[in-house]
Amino acid sequence: MQSQPVKRVVSGALAAGAVIAAVSIVQSPATAVPAPAPQTPPPADSGDALAKYRDLAAKAERLNEDYLKAQDDLKAKQGDLDKAGADVEAAKKSGEDAKVNEQRYRVDVDKFADASFTGGAPLNKLSALLTGTSTQDFLDRSSALEILASEKNAALGRLSGAVKQAADAQALATDAQGRAQAARDAAAKLTEDIAAQKKVLDDQKADLEKTSNSLSAAQKASQKDTGGAMPDIKNAGPAAAAAIQAAQSKLGSAYVWGATGPSTFDCSGLTMWAYKQAGITIPRSSRAQSTFGTPVDRSQLQPGDLVFYYSPVSHVGIYIGDGKMIHAPTSGDVVKISPLQSQYSGARRVA
Repeated sequence: MQSQPVKRVVSGALAAGAVIAAVSIVQSPATAVPAPAPQTPPPADSGDALAKYRDLAAKAERLNEDYLKAQDDLKAKQGDLDKAGADVEAAKKSGEDAKVNEQRYRVDVDKFADASFTGGAPLNKLSALLTGTSTQDFLDRSSALEILASEKNAALGRLSGAVKQAADAQALATDAQGRAQAARDAAAKLTEDIAAQKKVLDDQKADLEKTSNSLSAAQKASQKDTGGAMPDIKNAGPAAAAAIQAAQSKLGSAYVWGATGPSTFDCSGLTMWAYKQAGITIPRSSRAQSTFGTPVDRSQLQPGDLVFYYSPVSHVGIYIGDGKMIHAPTSGDVVKISPLQSQYSGARRVA
């Protein structure tokens, strides 16, 4: 058993060692390993952001096409209204002229109805026989009666025609007024629809703009890429070649909703503008363009053909050969060369 003095020596040595160790730790140089700094949270998955952006862009493009179609429909209804209004005025004028003729021809008929020979004899061959003074007189009067009867029948025919013309004009006016009212009502409804569609489209565009801020720098840069070199254009007619050349001259131009050139475009605005430079007028929206011209099987595509996407159609480009097209893709993007896409839905030849 150890003695008390030994215990005290050992305890003191241990205490001293602890103090020295503590002092050494406090006074250690800055070469000690530092505590790890808080890590920055990883950025959101840019792939998800791009997928969301493309989905929103496709929806916005469909809404834009609906909006453009409604505007086309409104123009058509306004044209119907103008045509019906002109028909109303023409029918009224025809009716007024017919009534004037009716009154004039009725006077002529009344004259024949009241006509008689001297002495109040009725205007017929019996009166000619009874009042004639000789055979020659009878023949002369009979001949005159035939002429008068012919003129009377002609007057009756003219009167009948005038009455029918007046009735037809009234019927046309009534029909035109009905068409005008129907066109007016349809135009008013379309105006309301367009305002509502514009609001939905604007909201969708705002969402798309917010989502674009989540794209990586590389993804944003890729949107400005015009897609490389043009393929050799083969088997294109003069108008198709001119349209392709016009579209090619706009590579790198910005996509802008509703724009039809000459410096910014949406998809159908680009195709319409390009073909206008070739002297061919095509409809405004991609949906309307998809019914214009001649349908073409995908295996028979030629440079200049319009190629369409989605169902219902909401995107269009100009085929340039080698499985590629020039198109204005979507907001934030530029006019570029791209391969034909998987959402392909058909093609039309317009030149």
